[in-house]
Amino acid sequence: MIELLNNAEMAEADRLAMAAGITGADLMEHAGGAVADAISARHPAGTRIVVVAGPGNNGGDGFVAARLLAERRYPVEVLLLGERGRLKGDAAQAAQRWSGPVSTADPGRRLAKAQVLVDALFGAGLDRPVEGAARALIDAMNASPAPKVAVDLPSGINGSSGAVMGAAVTAARTVTFFRKKPGHLLLPGRLYCGATSVADIGTPASVLERIGPRTFENVESMWSADFPRPQAIGNKYNRGHAVVVSGPSWFTGAARLAARGALRAGAGLVTIASPREALPINAAANLAIMVRPVDGAGELTAFLSDRRLNALAMGPGLGVGEATCALTLAALAGERAIVLDADAITSFAAQPQRLADALLARAGRAAILTPHEGEFVRFFGALDERTRDGSKLDRARLAAALTGAVVVLKGGDTVVAAPDGRASIAANAPAYLATAGAGDVLAGIAAGLLAQGMPAFTAASAAVWLHGAAASAVGPGLISEDLPEALPAVYRALACWR
Repeated sequence: MIELLNNAEMAEADRLAMAAGITGADLMEHAGGAVADAISARHPAGTRIVVVAGPGNNGGDGFVAARLLAERRYPVEVLLLGERGRLKGDAAQAAQRWSGPVSTADPGRRLAKAQVLVDALFGAGLDRPVEGAARALIDAMNASPAPKVAVDLPSGINGSSGAVMGAAVTAARTVTFFRKKPGHLLLPGRLYCGATSVADIGTPASVLERIGPRTFENVESMWSADFPRPQAIGNKYNRGHAVVVSGPSWFTGAARLAARGALRAGAGLVTIASPREALPINAAANLAIMVRPVDGAGELTAFLSDRRLNALAMGPGLGVGEATCALTLAALAGERAIVLDADAITSFAAQPQRLADALLARAGRAAILTPHEGEFVRFFGALDERTRDGSKLDRARLAAALTGAVVVLKGGDTVVAAPDGRASIAANAPAYLATAGAGDVLAGIAAGLLAQGMPAFTAASAAVWLHGAAASAVGPGLISEDLPEALPAVYRALACWR
């Protein structure tokens, strides 16, 4: 797994490293060395470098990078925000070891000399809006055509939330240390980072046990141990039977997309529970997917009494209203794993506690909610005002705690949050995944993984990653129907599948 550390956790990692005998000066030397290595690997000696240093430890990293680059025959100048004499601790020591030019004025003229800019102003710890001279310096850096290399995180980006704190440096490359921060993946912060690399600066990996990170980058290693693999002695029945509840005839496409996603995700069987008036359409449009007549909450309860139907997805194309509320509550009363999307969430916006109570009453049985931002605000904003504010990560975590369900807050930086506080952040979704019906397929993929016995948090995280990988495999011009058909190639490429 790839852990992510917020600002407080990263500060604790540094403290634990120093308690283990690694000095702060050593950490700074290694950090500055990693930045110098990143630059010298891509730019030849003689390239003119300007290091823009701030008044804290990030600036100290910049002074180290300046000294090491100068030793490698790069012409380097440091542009310092503030007075050199006010630097403290390890940063002051790093500045003392730098014998080259330091400027504190006329940034426009200084930056005009640069062929590469090193942003060592603030890093990840910024917790207030950038103003005054710092804001002017960031604006001047962005106006320069020189590529920017950010130390730890582009200045102006909050490391825990990814928020822009008034203004931020747009970097071509970011070199961070020990572990990424959520701000490297969350939007808009990720857009400012460019290519991000993680450098080992000597922090022992053992400190992670003390910190106990609960946030992870959504990559294959995070969920591969739980990922279902068909067995030679298996059959379609022990690969699970997923059900997708269809809406009326003019909305059947959404359910069919979800059903196809569940089937391609590996569920052994998939059935669409269809209103009778939509039965001919659903039956004619599917081959491997079965269709059964189910009208209303009573018939759904009777249909789901078959225990072999072990996972359910509902919401896409169901329609918003009390009828959908009744269907959803009937489904939640059963034992099976469930994915609620779209209309199955929005229908409760006027009475959100009804759905929250039904989810909480399931006492640990798998449930996944997959709202996009609008659906999230409509439902969770009405459930608890606190979900309207804060970072995407914090809001998703609170939503999961309020409902006892895994919450998938979709977008270009989809966050998956579990009620126990675990969370994953995905960064593999291409922009062209934003197309009609894509979310329906995601709900189906999640249901297909649940049907195969995958736990809810890892199933949701895997579904999000697979969804993004399938979109990338298709490329520009993607439509939602392409996504299920791209999954076989994605599966073949998985290390855990091979």
